[in-house]
Amino acid sequence: MKLDLRSAYKFIGIKEGDEWKTAFSTSTGHYDYLVQPYGLAMALSIFQAYINEVLREFLGRSVVAYIDDIWIYSPSRNQHVRDVWAMLQTLLENHLYCKAEKCEFHHKEVDFLGYAIQQGSVSMQPGKVEAVKMWPRPLTRKALQHFLSFANFYRRFITDQLRGPVQRFKWTQEVNKALEELKNAFATTPILQQPDPERPFVMEVDASDMGVGAVLWQHPGERGGLRPIAYFSRKLSSAERNYGVGDRELLAMKLAFEE
Repeated sequence: MKLDLRSAYKFIGIKEGDEWKTAFSTSTGHYDYLVQPYGLAMALSIFQAYINEVLREFLGRSVVAYIDDIWIYSPSRNQHVRDVWAMLQTLLENHLYCKAEKCEFHHKEVDFLGYAIQQGSVSMQPGKVEAVKMWPRPLTRKALQHFLSFANFYRRFITDQLRGPVQRFKWTQEVNKALEELKNAFATTPILQQPDPERPFVMEVDASDMGVGAVLWQHPGERGGLRPIAYFSRKLSSAERNYGVGDRELLAMKLAFEE
């Protein structure tokens, strides 16, 4: 289930005496905000701290909250009804209200923060995959950076990385091939399984002259072989490239655990 709060920021008041800091003028007069408006530098972090406090007893147990988006998950339908009721009651007690038209109740699959989440697995939203497939060839450095920033958000789904950095923006056949390989990797990305803390994990690492990578696997039990939980890769610095193969693989393990 997914909830979307209505006008959430307006529940955070401006500290008395600081209203003048939000002042603005229009043709009808001069105004100060009494509640937190959108656009303030600290608005996101302040509201996140507030919603974390309101939902403290649910976080990590049945709720994930990011700003004004709330995802409620449960192991069974009956438990889900109880979790949803308790959540809505808590929101009501704190005068927080939802946008009914944006809420999704009793769904087995929801789109949340750019991911398609199903029972036991997570994947890229189909719309995001299609956007990558149709992405035009970047004609400027900024356009390329925009694509790579988008791709970086979903890097946990990709098993491989580009062969090396582009020091100068010069489009070549090799660069074009690398871009197409990356786009194809997104189009064929596997579905990642949700981790089960009761089952053992398997970490597989590898290292090359240019970078390191790792895959976190888990056995689903009687349903088959190892399933991917997450992928990780990173380019090596000039100093790290001097490491021996064993040290580079140890570095891959260290970085993967930190990730």
